[in-house]
Amino acid sequence: TLRRVVGFSRGWWGPQEQSTSIGQIQPELYQPGEGDARRGGAGGAGGGTPCGRLSVALRYAYGTEQLVVRVLRARDLPAKDANGFSDPYVKMYLLPDRKKKFQTKVHRRTLNPVFDETFSFGVPFAELPARRLHFSVYDFDRFSRHDLIGQVVLDNLLEAAERDGETPIWRDILEATAEKADLGEVNFSLCYLPTAGRLTVTVIRASNLRAMDLTGFSDPYVKASLMAEGRRLKKRKTSIKKNTLNPSYNEALVFDVPHESVHHVSLTIAVVDYDCIGHNEVIGMCRVGSDAEGPGREHWAEMLANPRKPIEHWHTLVEDTPSTHRIAPMSIGSPGFPGTP
Repeated sequence: TLRRVVGFSRGWWGPQEQSTSIGQIQPELYQPGEGDARRGGAGGAGGGTPCGRLSVALRYAYGTEQLVVRVLRARDLPAKDANGFSDPYVKMYLLPDRKKKFQTKVHRRTLNPVFDETFSFGVPFAELPARRLHFSVYDFDRFSRHDLIGQVVLDNLLEAAERDGETPIWRDILEATAEKADLGEVNFSLCYLPTAGRLTVTVIRASNLRAMDLTGFSDPYVKASLMAEGRRLKKRKTSIKKNTLNPSYNEALVFDVPHESVHHVSLTIAVVDYDCIGHNEVIGMCRVGSDAEGPGREHWAEMLANPRKPIEHWHTLVEDTPSTHRIAPMSIGSPGFPGTP
């Protein structure tokens, strides 16, 4: 039947199936027609200029309390590359908490990508009226920051999810140039032993990392740098995890830091994408220390207040800055540290 060809029968919402082969898709069936009652207009992302359209389908799985989202396709995207095309992908999360994020694969050289990927958000049915789905459409760039094409915010999830899950929902993609880069988060613990003068950074995991490869994944490792007065003293690295945006490490990186110097150093934690051919690229970084800001300062202060106890925190990754890479030979016994001649 036609439904079997398209893959839109209720069977495709089964808990075991997470995606359907693109080879089974007939893209013309996803074209929004004039009679599509759910075609919709603006994406509800703040009144920006339309820059293409996005099609999704929703269904709520009552048995597992999952909002199942199928990203179908986009059309009429703007060209972001010199070749007249873009390399688009879609990132999505539930508002307002943004705890769980998903990302489609990158589609090369197209302004009308067919994604056909399925994702599930765990959310109680009673919470659906207060939730919204946020979609960001990006242009992948191997050598620089990915370009944000635009975004869609889908509300009325209760109404949308109670439909049959077969009718595509079309929304305008609204231009949104002011969105902050979404680079991911890193989870690590700090533990300081005052008597031994030893600082241990245990890198636990990272999540929702930005894809740096055309496969839609990265090959991330974590590099910790001990800093003082803007200069790097020592560095340690974890192992490389291949083809993942959510790597697990559980690796300890140890630095010797005398007690009299612990208030004068900081740590730069960078998540880096390994490239066996070109240059390794920093996905994002964070900083912890007495002179850091916000969560970085709080994490460091909690570590100092609880010696010999691992203190674990999540940190949001931010754009890399040149100041974090000023490298000059220096030791803890160099001028500028307590107890130095």
